[in-house]
Amino acid sequence: MTKRIIVGVTGASGSIYALTLIKVLALMEWQVELVMTSTGEKVLTFETGADRQSFPDNVHIHENTNLFSSLASGSFRTHGMVVIPCSMNTLGLMATGTGDHLLARAAQVTLKERRPLVVVPREMPYNIIHLENMLRLARAGATIMPASPGFYHHPQEIQDLVNHVVGRVLDQFGVDHTLFERWSGV
Repeated sequence: MTKRIIVGVTGASGSIYALTLIKVLALMEWQVELVMTSTGEKVLTFETGADRQSFPDNVHIHENTNLFSSLASGSFRTHGMVVIPCSMNTLGLMATGTGDHLLARAAQVTLKERRPLVVVPREMPYNIIHLENMLRLARAGATIMPASPGFYHHPQEIQDLVNHVVGRVLDQFGVDHTLFERWSGV
């Protein structure tokens, strides 16, 4: 099977996580199937300066309004999906199995096909609705990974913190990387 992963980008702040993940996967010659909410695309450009032309050829952008996209079908094989950053609105849509846009549908397909779904919520604090939606997704098989970097690797700059979160996401898919120094004990 082609090394293929779906990356969903929503309107939560933290687009640097998505951009870093996409760049790392593209450099590793993964086919990235990218779907962005309209607000996600705006936040990505606002926070990072990246736009649709910023991505390499192995990043295929799917329109969030296109429910005829290959991502809407379980017969389209991928290694899974990550939603990074994930807004509470999109998290709610995924948790309830609702929504008339591709990102939520692709997440539903990922779960029904028993493929890894990693959700990286970035907003805080969480209210009880957010927590219950995260629990519902976790019970359905998703991995919830808040954007909470570790500090044991002594980060020197923001990109070090970003790399830690992105590296931990890659770990969920079994993708080898050198984005941070792993803990080896003291």
